[in-house]
Amino acid sequence: MDVNEAIVKTIESIGVDTVFGGSGQVNGSMLLALKKSEKIKTIIIKNEQAASFMACGYSMYSEKLGVCFATGGPGAFNLFSGLAVALYDSLPVLAITGYTSKMNRGKGALNESSGLNRTPDSHKMFSATTKKSYIIEDPNETMDILEEAINIAFNGRPGPVHIHVPKDITIAKVDNFHPINLDIKPVIESPNKVNEVGAFLADTINKNEKIVALLGYGCIRSHAEKDIKKFLEKFQIPFMTTMDGKGQLPEDHPLSLGVFGTSGDPGAKTYFDEAKVVLAMGNSFAQNATFGFKPDLYKGKTLIHINIDPVEIGKVYPADYSLVSDIKPAVKSLSRIISHQVTGEISPKTITKDKYYDIKIEYSGSKIHPGAMVQILSKNLPKNSIIMGDAGSHMLWLNCYLHLTKNQRYQNPGSFGPMASHVNGSIGVKAANPDKTVICGCGDGAYLMAGFELLTAVQHDIPVVWVIFNNGEFNVIKKLLLNLWGEQAFMQFKNPDYVKYAKACGAKGYRVEKIEDFEKIFKRAVRSKKPVLIDVVVESEVYPPFSLSKV
Repeated sequence: MDVNEAIVKTIESIGVDTVFGGSGQVNGSMLLALKKSEKIKTIIIKNEQAASFMACGYSMYSEKLGVCFATGGPGAFNLFSGLAVALYDSLPVLAITGYTSKMNRGKGALNESSGLNRTPDSHKMFSATTKKSYIIEDPNETMDILEEAINIAFNGRPGPVHIHVPKDITIAKVDNFHPINLDIKPVIESPNKVNEVGAFLADTINKNEKIVALLGYGCIRSHAEKDIKKFLEKFQIPFMTTMDGKGQLPEDHPLSLGVFGTSGDPGAKTYFDEAKVVLAMGNSFAQNATFGFKPDLYKGKTLIHINIDPVEIGKVYPADYSLVSDIKPAVKSLSRIISHQVTGEISPKTITKDKYYDIKIEYSGSKIHPGAMVQILSKNLPKNSIIMGDAGSHMLWLNCYLHLTKNQRYQNPGSFGPMASHVNGSIGVKAANPDKTVICGCGDGAYLMAGFELLTAVQHDIPVVWVIFNNGEFNVIKKLLLNLWGEQAFMQFKNPDYVKYAKACGAKGYRVEKIEDFEKIFKRAVRSKKPVLIDVVVESEVYPPFSLSKV
């Protein structure tokens, strides 16, 4: 078999059933190899950037490798935004791109990116945006490179990898094809350090000092939800989540304080301020989770930080105790150690809850209040749903007013935070989770950047529901400008008729101008099991809770 056939057979063998990419001259034989596959669905997108975002979504709530591909040069460069998301957000993604044949490098070949003679150097660029980038120069290196790259994508802190396939190599014969060996090793801290942290926590519990757990996306990535819930209940430790950890435990749980951060719940901030010990698990102290990296946020507290990546320990705040570990084994070990050292019975904790979801919204404007709309969406959200919030004020409205209680998940675009990443990424999420309802809550600005992939969803019958917060402006940036300088500029824009646009794409579209109409339309969209756009006309002069006032 040739190189591309070997690549396809390999990703088939590890359970990849959907890949996302664009067509092009250099990767033409890749398309033919995919055409022969009976196990992989190939989704050709309208812009390669969308393929990278879809690959991120595909890996986000699954154990699968996200795969995206593109032709060399400009097609390959369109993948960078998604790979940056994967790098920031710990997502195992493999990008495969074309590359100039060795004999033509340095001559200014079409789409060349060898770095020679005033051509861009894509190998350096991909190396800087992934855990590792490769160039297959010998077809018999193919299997070794695939094995190493895929293992790197999953091992330790997951992330993206990249492989260049030169044009003359794509159809070269692979003489040594063999199944790859996946050797994914759990990251586990030394027993001595785990014993030290366990002993400290047991002593804190025995003294009845106030502890709070702060749970990030790493807990979801580790599939540690059940173990964490059991641990927190056993030792009666109240918990809060970061924005991208929202929903991993039921938000109606007696120990749930809600979300912590710049648009977090008031009760979570109050309890955090009073806590003496913070047990931070699977988080990286992102800007929105630290009130803009507030220097004294952990002053007077004992910080215990558990993270799979040693780089995260001490990156923002020095940890008094730390474990470099996958969350699941760490929680299991700590539970066992603490159980042996806690004396007496632990009384159930009673906490005061103060969450935005429960606060009545006082509003009398003529348009729809975004928070009130999210509250209705939340009440009608099927169990096990996944809600993707794109970058913008709508992301914060969703964070504040979603109330996730039925194994539902919410994900924002992470710290890299490109607009339109989840407009497209939600298609990848649905491809990997066909049994779950997938909703994308996006601003009109974000949707206009990449909404043409609705055609892709229609073509492949991928039923995502996009709820567009239509206010005709870049709302959260407008508010930032007004706060800092008292004026704003270039924030407003015109929207198309989204109902007509959806129809032109072969999808169903609805426009909602009154809050009382939203529930029935949302239910209808979810029941349809088809791609649907819901254009909701929301008020632009109200703003989500957000405590940052500085850049």
